Amino acid sequence: MFDIRLFDCRATGTIRLLHRHMTRPGTFMNKHKRLFLCTSAAAALLPAVTPSLADTTGKGIPLLTIGGAIANGNRGPVDPVLDQLLVRHGINFSRALALDAERLQRLPRIDIRPTLEYDEKPHKLSGPLLTAVLGEAGVEMSPSLRVGLRAIDGYNVVIGADEIRSYRMIVATHIDDQPMALGGLGPQWAVHDADNLPAFKGKPVKERFASCPWGLYYIDVMKG
Repeated sequence: MFDIRLFDCRATGTIRLLHRHMTRPGTFMNKHKRLFLCTSAAAALLPAVTPSLADTTGKGIPLLTIGGAIANGNRGPVDPVLDQLLVRHGINFSRALALDAERLQRLPRIDIRPTLEYDEKPHKLSGPLLTAVLGEAGVEMSPSLRVGLRAIDGYNVVIGADEIRSYRMIVATHIDDQPMALGGLGPQWAVHDADNLPAFKGKPVKERFASCPWGLYYIDVMKG
């Protein structure tokens, strides 16, 4: 038996520690394509702070970091001691923009209803356009721009600016009007409305979301 402890962050800044006890780990892993491999991934992403501390600082917990070719930033370089998840994924930057839930939710929200591969049913996904999120970092969407989308389990996708625009990709923060939890599909999911895009709607459901990492926590902006 082993225990995976994951943090579930709500827009209020409250942190709730979830415990999930599982037996027969081999069976569990076979049923999940992208199982989180260790508890340190969740712990490294979200620092353990009390609600009172979050209230007094006036800043929420960073849920999404944008680095690379950006114009606007609010944090310094990768800390080799404190930024363990970034270090383990080989991510390096000299400056980045860290966004909390409140700042993401201030952006105009888009709703889409794609059919998801996990139950083959449509679900409402809500969040700002990926272009709007990149705009917070002062990113200009030139045709040669490439964007890396990194999930907490290490899954990484590189997608071009033209695809981001034409697919109208969003950074979903809510599913069926509920915040997406870390340990589920959150804290964010870079996703498109595959049911209504010619490039994807004719494909089997399980082949529509290869360029859509859930558990998104880092975006790397690269000039062509």
